[in-house]
Amino acid sequence: MFIGTIGPMEWIIIIGLALLIFGGKRLGEIGKGMGEGIKNFRSAVKDEKPTEAEKGSKPSA
Repeated sequence: MFIGTIGPMEWIIIIGLALLIFGGKRLGEIGKGMGEGIKNFRSAVKDEKPTEAEKGSKPSA
């Protein structure tokens, strides 16, 4: 096993500790909130219009 990699046993331990600390209901709420945040971020990035500088147009003098 390499240093810095997380194997399946480590993931099981991490998930178990998270369940002990937060409980199942709270983890569901956290996951839902994170999912909604990611969804909102993606839609905001997708809907953003490029500015003039990003389009590559040069200002006329």
